[in-house]
Amino acid sequence: MPTPVLRGALTAALALLALATPAVAGTSPATAAPALPAPPALPVTAGASAPPVLSRPTGPHRVGTTTLHLVDGSRPDPWVTTEKARELMVSLWYPSRASRGRRAPYMTPRESALLLKGQGIEGVPGEVLSGTRTNAFVGVPPLGRGHGLPLVVLSPGFTLPRSSLTALAEDLASRGYVVAGVDHTYESFGTVLPGGRTATCVACEEWGSPGFGPKATRSRAADVSFVLDRLTGAHPSWRHAGLIDPSRVAAAGHSLGGGSATWTMLADTRVRAGVNMDGAFHVPLPAGGLGRPFLILGEPKAHEPDGKDTTWRRDWPRMTGWRRWLTVDGADHVSFTDYPLLTGQLGLGAGPLPGPRALEITRRYVGAFFDLHLRGRSRPLLDRPSPRYPEIRFWG
Repeated sequence: MPTPVLRGALTAALALLALATPAVAGTSPATAAPALPAPPALPVTAGASAPPVLSRPTGPHRVGTTTLHLVDGSRPDPWVTTEKARELMVSLWYPSRASRGRRAPYMTPRESALLLKGQGIEGVPGEVLSGTRTNAFVGVPPLGRGHGLPLVVLSPGFTLPRSSLTALAEDLASRGYVVAGVDHTYESFGTVLPGGRTATCVACEEWGSPGFGPKATRSRAADVSFVLDRLTGAHPSWRHAGLIDPSRVAAAGHSLGGGSATWTMLADTRVRAGVNMDGAFHVPLPAGGLGRPFLILGEPKAHEPDGKDTTWRRDWPRMTGWRRWLTVDGADHVSFTDYPLLTGQLGLGAGPLPGPRALEITRRYVGAFFDLHLRGRSRPLLDRPSPRYPEIRFWG
């Protein structure tokens, strides 16, 4: 059996992450790369070599998916100035009736190898994550009526690909949402582009500089707005875009992706609600505040009111609309992604909160927030502590 990953090892690895605790007093607002749960010292056993499997979605619908390559010719790439246009790879997940078809790949073998190499994970084949079994079928017909489906845009953590939030995306789609997962090119360890090209983490070269956090936040806001243009504008890039209700749009993300959601909402009034999963706010809310619904959901060491990340308590008073501040006992920085679920199955160890439980909590609370604010459905889960989820602490 592989040596289990101890809480201390995880804590030591996560202590290196400025994303989890970046803007504490006297420190730079720069962001560090989120780390997967640390691997064990021993190699993976044969019993742990089967491809990992994403948990089944909880909604009533099957899930379809497609991939878009979007090119914004109105602005150069912020990280590679010789690129005169900004390229984005976007995955869409949506409800469908299809019960069979070709299952979507989780990521490409090249992306898997670059992610594991970037995280310093050894002892497993580089392509192992690309074999993860997903629940979505490629290109199957969507279910819905014109302008009937709310849209959620998901933004991953710094260095992480859009696939890191697939289990959440599939669950939302199974419950009747269109979900757009965005790869922020040159900010992940690897993004495969058309024509066999691979964009690596050029932005990592700027990490640690004083202006990195604000620059990355504003760049991500621009990326999300462009994706909204291409999904809800006059000439959409998806042929089924007419199913999307442009008046019911939300932005959510993990780490840097979540911390960018407030700025995205300030910059783009189409975004009606937002969720930050364990990310610091690198650009402070202005004095006028943010008057639309916002959920902050994090791990306790950084994000309880007296935690290391001071940006949550700095911006909390300026969230003037519906708001909730929740933490999850036992969670760490990556508990809100797919990785605790996947690494546990691969024998690489997991965080203190088991992967299936972490995913259940994330799906339930994020889904309840969107149901309330994009569909107007009462969700008492967000009003008070629940005996079913004793890990959740309410701070506001």
